[in-house]
Amino acid sequence: MINIISQIRRIGNGKRSIVSAAAVLLMLLCTLFLISCLSTDSVTVAVPDIPGAGFVGNETCSACHEQHVKEFSFTTHARLSVPNARMAGSTGCESCHGAGSLHVDDGTGKFIVNPGKSPQACFVCHLDKQAEFNLPFHHPVTEGKMNCTDCHDPHGNDIMKPRQIAIAGMNGTCSQCHKEQSMPYIFSHEALREGCVACHNPHGSFNKKMLVENDSNLCLKCHAQAHTDVNAVRIGRQNHTTRIPRGACWTAGCHTAIHGSNIDTHLRY
Repeated sequence: MINIISQIRRIGNGKRSIVSAAAVLLMLLCTLFLISCLSTDSVTVAVPDIPGAGFVGNETCSACHEQHVKEFSFTTHARLSVPNARMAGSTGCESCHGAGSLHVDDGTGKFIVNPGKSPQACFVCHLDKQAEFNLPFHHPVTEGKMNCTDCHDPHGNDIMKPRQIAIAGMNGTCSQCHKEQSMPYIFSHEALREGCVACHNPHGSFNKKMLVENDSNLCLKCHAQAHTDVNAVRIGRQNHTTRIPRGACWTAGCHTAIHGSNIDTHLRY
């Protein structure tokens, strides 16, 4: 009897040891995962070619662009680095602007790549955005009427600009041009609290107005209601079964003031 109890205890101790080892292993894996996520290792990129120019490093850039370099050090873009450069980890500026020696020697705006004038420097890394700008409906960046820096601040602490808070900050970038759509209304569309990108893809879309969807399914993501009648579509406690086939909520003559209204709670003019 004593031998049996001893064997049971040994088996129990063995199981606890296995569980403890598994727990330690899990904690180790989680730690390694967090370290990899928080890593500040530089990322090498293909650098714009400036014939005859050499790399000078961020400190040289700060002699004239002190504020930009200071803010830049806190951004994701600061992790960019020039491959095979002797000053690895200190060439973030030149990763996007190209080697800067000729630019420094000349003392003017020449011999440097300006992503604010051409999106090609941004497209080196952001290939998915380049593809979206080739969709039928897009902001006119590839046509040269806009540039990436109109909406993004590549040097700032926040890649989106302007830096504001709450709803104003969320939609602040879009409101620079789309003032009517972002102005305050007595009856506002609560979707604006999630930001313009809840309904629009700002880089490009297959749909007009750069909508992420081009029918009432866009609205039903938020406004669909559960009900017992499987043959009816209820929205806002009203039966919309016969209204849905007429077209999208904003084109069927129903909710024409989709961004907000000053006269109607149901977002109509």
